[in-house]
Amino acid sequence: MKSLHTLSLVLCLGVAGCAANGPGDSGGAGGAQPSVSTMGGAENARARIHTELAAGYYARGQYGIALSELNMVFESDASYAPAYGVLALVRAELREDKQAEEAFRKAISLQPDFSEARNNFGHYLCQKGRADEGLGYFESALKNPLYSTPEKALANAGACSLRKGDVEGAERYLTRALRYAPDLPMAIQAMADVDFRQGRYLASRIKLQRLAERGDLSAQALWLGIRAERMLGDRSAEASYEAQLRRRYPEAMQTQWLIMGQYDQLGVH
Repeated sequence: MKSLHTLSLVLCLGVAGCAANGPGDSGGAGGAQPSVSTMGGAENARARIHTELAAGYYARGQYGIALSELNMVFESDASYAPAYGVLALVRAELREDKQAEEAFRKAISLQPDFSEARNNFGHYLCQKGRADEGLGYFESALKNPLYSTPEKALANAGACSLRKGDVEGAERYLTRALRYAPDLPMAIQAMADVDFRQGRYLASRIKLQRLAERGDLSAQALWLGIRAERMLGDRSAEASYEAQLRRRYPEAMQTQWLIMGQYDQLGVH
């Protein structure tokens, strides 16, 4: 779900050994870049290799080839949960919602402690306007003591809470996420949004400046910067954010809001 820019969708293939994070864009969502655990057996090895290839093709936007690789997986092992996790992401990117949801559920039913699949499914549900369901999947992912990247589920839960208008709940999730990973861009950006909504404009500015220093300003972050600087009365900083938004994201909805002067738009997560 690379087009869903609030989350870092790192797909871990298997339960153990989930350490490597995939590349993310400035909004935090990146293509799947798997860290593959050993699951034993020649057939599982073949399934693992083709699943890893499928995830790589997914990350490059080559969805047809990704599906071909996944078909090879299912020919050798129709119960290989990580393959269904990748399949769900591909189907979601193709806007095949029914198939995406079925694949998410299949991955989780085959491997109940597959926390990254629960995290990804939670994000998917939030993006579809099913925030309460999504939050339930984040919570279930976090119950797994072996989940190696709980900060991702916490940051996604924070963004999901913001999406449904629960600013206080979002702040609780994001505070926990930042305890695990103080430099996690998606959590910093979402907390900057929380600060803005709570009237803490200077705090919002400081967090956005941290993202700018790292080169992690998404269209959403730039839009937030414009609005924060308007509230702080710094026209020069506001103009700088405006210029970056127009130049870097000419097709983004935030750019259209800027052109139309719709400064009351909160943005998306």
